[in-house]
Amino acid sequence: MRFIIIMALMLGVHTSVSADELHVVVNGKAIHLDEGDYNEENWGLGLEYDFAPKGNWIKFANASWFKDSNYNTSKYIGGGIKRRFRLDNNEDGWFFDAGAIAFLMTRKDYKDNDPFPGVLPFVAVGNGPVTMNLTYIPSVSPKHKNLLYFQLLLRVKTFE
Repeated sequence: MRFIIIMALMLGVHTSVSADELHVVVNGKAIHLDEGDYNEENWGLGLEYDFAPKGNWIKFANASWFKDSNYNTSKYIGGGIKRRFRLDNNEDGWFFDAGAIAFLMTRKDYKDNDPFPGVLPFVAVGNGPVTMNLTYIPSVSPKHKNLLYFQLLLRVKTFE
């Protein structure tokens, strides 16, 4: 899997990033920072829609599902904003994002699948159409532990 991610980052198809973009979200890998027997293969899919940048700021909306740390299906819908920092002079080259997402999520083991709100910070690095997100998720109860969560975003469409 690491090889595929690295190759995708290096060999992405380049298109203009001054328009709205649609991404497929591939969820992800979790790294639990506390001891325990948790699912760290949190695979699932989603979509993210990035609105055309305004300067270095990008607003987005997304929805996704994945297998959570306790092997249950979890879903969320949300939106946020990210600040893009270009790492080279190429408009579709390497970049670093820092942002936050507000969301409604469902989890079987938290509020019995009733939606609950949340806000989380994230950072990301990407090249062209491929982005790797990293989110730190703090412990919110004794049953939920601190973790790092990774997602891969693949740009599938640009709307000019």
